[in-house]
Amino acid sequence: MEKDIRNLFQQYFGKKALIAAAAPGRVNLIGEHTDYNQGYVLPGAIDKRIYVAIARNDENKLNAYASQYKEKFSFSLSDIRPVEGWVTYLLGMAFYLQEQQNIGGIDVVIDGDVPVGAGMSSSAAICSAFGFALNELFGLGLTRMQLASIGQKTEHNFAGVKCGIMDQFASLHGKAGHVIKLDCRSMEYEYIPFNFPDYKIALVNTQVSHSLAGSEYNTRRQQCEEGVAFLQKYFPSIQSLRDVNIEQLELYRTKLREIVYRRCHFIVHENMRLLQGCELLTKGDLPAFGELMYQSHEGLSKWYEVSCAESDFLVDRARSFVGIAGARQMGGGFGGCTINLIKNNRVEDFSHNISAAYEKEFNKIPEIYIMQIEDGARLMA
Repeated sequence: MEKDIRNLFQQYFGKKALIAAAAPGRVNLIGEHTDYNQGYVLPGAIDKRIYVAIARNDENKLNAYASQYKEKFSFSLSDIRPVEGWVTYLLGMAFYLQEQQNIGGIDVVIDGDVPVGAGMSSSAAICSAFGFALNELFGLGLTRMQLASIGQKTEHNFAGVKCGIMDQFASLHGKAGHVIKLDCRSMEYEYIPFNFPDYKIALVNTQVSHSLAGSEYNTRRQQCEEGVAFLQKYFPSIQSLRDVNIEQLELYRTKLREIVYRRCHFIVHENMRLLQGCELLTKGDLPAFGELMYQSHEGLSKWYEVSCAESDFLVDRARSFVGIAGARQMGGGFGGCTINLIKNNRVEDFSHNISAAYEKEFNKIPEIYIMQIEDGARLMA
């Protein structure tokens, strides 16, 4: 793929690409729904990437071709607006980068192997790869953090997804053999060792669409905000659930609505699990970290109530499988993938057995993706 993207550009546009770049998708090991509560997340970049090759043109147009979809689009850079589909991410990045400097016409070819709709943030990878390439081509001098922020604005205003910054951040800041402890309030971050050569990451896709995720996501945010507003009366320094400890929450448990207490309980404990998990990874204790992943899933399922029967089934099966260090639902919930840490020599058996069991239970075959932690966005030779 790395050599192909320049060849694809040459074949399609009949000229050489000036810049080629790659940006990865991401996984999040632990710390779910903590981002909008100003807590912590623990993502890592993966070895599945979006590739872009670009060159200038003298038309003041964005001419784009996506090899994986066999689709082409052409837009005037003086009249950029959101559209449906993958090209809106290119348009959004071009729109916001033009605010920095008049970037001029661009020809671009994209390709990649980040699965779409599987919770690995293919859209963030598109934004990161394209933004990284444009930053280099036009000498914009933007930092990786600035590019991540522009990617987030693109998601918000061009794709209509009010996401946090974790996906873009991880795609741009990833480091092989490490995950990233990101403070979603201050945006400070720290690389945590995740160097376990005997293990791979396996994502198992339930094939359940996130149909409830949008409305229920907003409901969970409101419930968390209700908990914060109540606790602020007694602890004025509290700004978000990030600031709440277990003792404070339990002290006023009976005065909170039960459902609000349950939501707050999950977030407070999830932040604690993440901080504890970072200490365990630093010590190289993957089994203990894996146990925290199971606890996280239990919380997502029973306390935050964003799981589904399919995810619960997959995590329960993983727990009984020899060679799995930990598993949980990954992402917003109501479907999507489970993330599993699995020994290399058990990957094939696990894939076969979990597929057969899932098909028998739900009459559908899950997609399984095997990956490892890799570097973030980079230029290609």
